[in-house]
Amino acid sequence: MTNIPSSVPRTHPARTIQPARTTPPARHDLQAAILRAGYRAGSLRVSEVIAAVYDRIEARGDDAVWISTVPRQQAMARAAALDAQRDALFGPPLTRSTPRPRPRAGSDGASSGESWPDRTRPDGDRPAADTNLELPPLFGLPFAVKDNIDVAGLPTTAGCPAFAFTPTEDAPAVAALLAAGAVCLGKTNLDQFATGLSGTRSPYGTPVSPFDPTMIAGGSSSGSGVAVATGLVTFAIGTDTAGSGRVPAALSNVVGIKPSRGLVSTRGLTPACRSLDCLSVFALSVADARLALSVMAGFDPADPYSRRLPAVPSSTDRSTTAVSPPTASAQPGGMAHPDGTAHPDGTAHASGSAQPGGTASAGSPVARSTRALRAAVARPEDLAFFGDDGARAVHDLGCALLRALGMQVTPIDLEPFLAAGRLLYEGPWLAERFASVGEFVLARPEEVDPTVRAVLEPGATITGAEVHRGLTRLRALRRQVEQLWQDLDVLVVPTVPTSYPVDSVLADPIGLNSRLGRYTTFTNLLDLAAVAVPVGFSAGLPHGVTLMAPAGQDAFLADLAARLHARTGLPAGATGHPLAPSDQTTAHPDHSSAARTGEATTWPGHAVPAPAHPSARTGSPADLGRGSAGLTPGFLDLAVVGAHMTGLPLNGELTRIGAVPVRRDRTLPNYRLYALAGGPPQRPGLLRVADRTTADPSAAADRAASDLGAVGGSAARSSAVGSSAVGGSATGAATSSSAISGGAAIDVEVWRLPVQVVGSFLLGVPSPLSIGTVELAGGPTLGFLCESAAVEGAEDITALGGWRAYLASTDTSDGAPEDASTIPTDPRPTSTDVP
Repeated sequence: MTNIPSSVPRTHPARTIQPARTTPPARHDLQAAILRAGYRAGSLRVSEVIAAVYDRIEARGDDAVWISTVPRQQAMARAAALDAQRDALFGPPLTRSTPRPRPRAGSDGASSGESWPDRTRPDGDRPAADTNLELPPLFGLPFAVKDNIDVAGLPTTAGCPAFAFTPTEDAPAVAALLAAGAVCLGKTNLDQFATGLSGTRSPYGTPVSPFDPTMIAGGSSSGSGVAVATGLVTFAIGTDTAGSGRVPAALSNVVGIKPSRGLVSTRGLTPACRSLDCLSVFALSVADARLALSVMAGFDPADPYSRRLPAVPSSTDRSTTAVSPPTASAQPGGMAHPDGTAHPDGTAHASGSAQPGGTASAGSPVARSTRALRAAVARPEDLAFFGDDGARAVHDLGCALLRALGMQVTPIDLEPFLAAGRLLYEGPWLAERFASVGEFVLARPEEVDPTVRAVLEPGATITGAEVHRGLTRLRALRRQVEQLWQDLDVLVVPTVPTSYPVDSVLADPIGLNSRLGRYTTFTNLLDLAAVAVPVGFSAGLPHGVTLMAPAGQDAFLADLAARLHARTGLPAGATGHPLAPSDQTTAHPDHSSAARTGEATTWPGHAVPAPAHPSARTGSPADLGRGSAGLTPGFLDLAVVGAHMTGLPLNGELTRIGAVPVRRDRTLPNYRLYALAGGPPQRPGLLRVADRTTADPSAAADRAASDLGAVGGSAARSSAVGSSAVGGSATGAATSSSAISGGAAIDVEVWRLPVQVVGSFLLGVPSPLSIGTVELAGGPTLGFLCESAAVEGAEDITALGGWRAYLASTDTSDGAPEDASTIPTDPRPTSTDVP
């Protein structure tokens, strides 16, 4: 990519805090498996996807996510070339008039989007072409690049307009992504010179949380995290020196992979602290982040910090999937990093390496294959959440999920790790930060963010003696930590201890920034690889955990992280789409008795079943309440039919307690809907009625699935037929109202609530409403119902099919019938797009 003009940067030095923008509904689910299946089948075109993404970027306006963008015309030209490349392999797709057959189970066509439902071949979901042909690994995937990494033709600003220059070559990592078929959309915002973890230190504005516009999105890769979370790109490249690739991931409900130092070339990067810098990957899923990393990774002889480390295959490469932590490979050349990465003989010794006598250590792959994986967590006295009890509860949930995967969880002393983290802004590394951009800071102080300047300027005064004292101290801490890895496979820590409002960070930029990095700053100093994984929500904000292991164990961490993420049941970022099915959900065979027998572990009074098989995935939301192995621990699904729906007056009651949307669905045709008296806000009443289809649950499920427009109604039918009621019938609900008949399928939304807040929420449900079992196309779920007496004299609005349609018909001021298509429609774990 060359000679691409950038968009005009916003005026410097004025810094504005941008309000949240309403993200237009995501027409396409941008997860890689879904896009690739659609492209290959011909049901999606790259030009359509890229055009839709640009529409959404423009609709969001000045959201402070982007510093510069590739002009739309240029990106569309690349998309057209990719479409032509696809057609040369498989032939042009058929027109939309071609009827779409029902896809075969397990086929790629089942993953293609609904947006173009009828462009596949008449004989199946795959075009009539050589099945051995394949598209490039990142074909048609839109991505973004943090603006301290070079993209030819776009200015590299590092968040400082006066520092900007326009490179003529792509950074090697960017070049690899483009060669693999990805489509670059532009450069994302960051804390200036990648100095900060809050995202508030940029003259280009402050990206904010996709879930609360008053809260930070994290930094320094702030724009990259938000771009992924809001469905603007499939993945984004960031950097990570002290946590910049993990903090924004945690605060945006996305995955952040910080690879081993030296795995990805850092040429073309404006350094923050060169010996510690890593290029990182943000994505909606571990599989997508890993796919991008597999393309970027590789030894670069022109980068003095590049290392020969084990390859990280994509999760779809089953022949090379890691099943246990690998041994780090030897490092030729013998050049030691300033922090002592390499041993004097030039080899990097990770846990699992052979001992001098030729016997395997306790941490070797051979030993690991005969036992359950062992996870280290911090002792309670080492954990700090700064008063955020919700973040603590999410961390506890993450640990419980790991136990449910058959892992042994052991508390350890975290102080050696924390002590190493405190060295980052002392001694040699502060001097190294100054060596990167310090001369510019001293020469043009007025062009530098005051907080960034305050952090960097002291680096000029660090003496050689202080450098060597710091290096010696780090070596001692590394020696302590190395001993721990002999008995452990992975370290699990909170990614962030809490989050903060933008205003609070601006008032105390250094103090709160330090808190954000409590569990991230030591990672690169101790030569660890890491993956940040979403786990849950508290008070409407996402939190997660980070999995760490010695350098070279990137594939092992990604395997384990994928299994953990799948167990959480969370939607992907802020898109509302469910996680796409992944071929890779096993990190290591489960040998524990819990894994073999299905015995449950516990988390605050809640059973957490262990998977029946190492590759078991989280079940559908319909499994909640059936006591199946697909239970999502710590959460409960609730069907809402009225004012609690997205964009309506009472939706805030859900988002404030950490509920997240799971899907759109419809009831079986056994219900009537009424506009109840009273308000504001107006409320509907959902009433179960007698219907001829209740005698034939299979027919009822088929009718509801047909009304929903879901492909593969048999799946909906099987999830509804024979399902036991969730929590019993509703107290006072009109399940015996046989006098009223003629039900219909009614639109609902399903939201997922943390169990610790369910009691207080249910206590607030006013009469005549109640909570009971609602039969949906996706299976029975707890939901809002009403007492039969309440509908006497109420307006029957069943024929409209849902509350939003009623509001639209009356032009009520109770809340605009905001399109809710960011919530996935299909209740099953498919990759269907919502039009």
